[in-house]
Amino acid sequence: MAQITIYTDGSALGNPGAGGYGVVLLSGPYRKELSQGFRLTTNNRMELMAVCVALEALKQEGNDVTIYSDSKYVVEAVNQRWVFGWEKKGFSGKKNPDLWMRFLRVYRRHNVRFVWVKGHASTVENNRCDELAVAAANNTAHLIEDYGYDKAE
Repeated sequence: MAQITIYTDGSALGNPGAGGYGVVLLSGPYRKELSQGFRLTTNNRMELMAVCVALEALKQEGNDVTIYSDSKYVVEAVNQRWVFGWEKKGFSGKKNPDLWMRFLRVYRRHNVRFVWVKGHASTVENNRCDELAVAAANNTAHLIEDYGYDKAE
């Protein structure tokens, strides 16, 4: 299968507030950018949403995927295997269970490796994702509802 590199970022203008995600997918000579803004959400939701959307965009299963993210929330949850323990406990007491379940469904279709990168540093593609996320969050004419966001969180 293909070797795919993905960069992701999420942003919220206020936490909670309007937010967005940005994704850059790279495979050989191919490049695809994805982004979307939401009316009311959190930074962590957008970081995780970016990863979900990126993996869902892959057309074939079984790819070797490296995801670069500046979200310790996402990277450590997977690399430290916490998310698998949360899943066994039905995500009891955890935030964003809808997105974690969505993530695990698509994560298991590929061979995924996460790499944490420092945000707002010299990682060109991560900076591009940040630009996409912020632009999407600021595009008030095209913000959609984050139906999984629980205002009580």
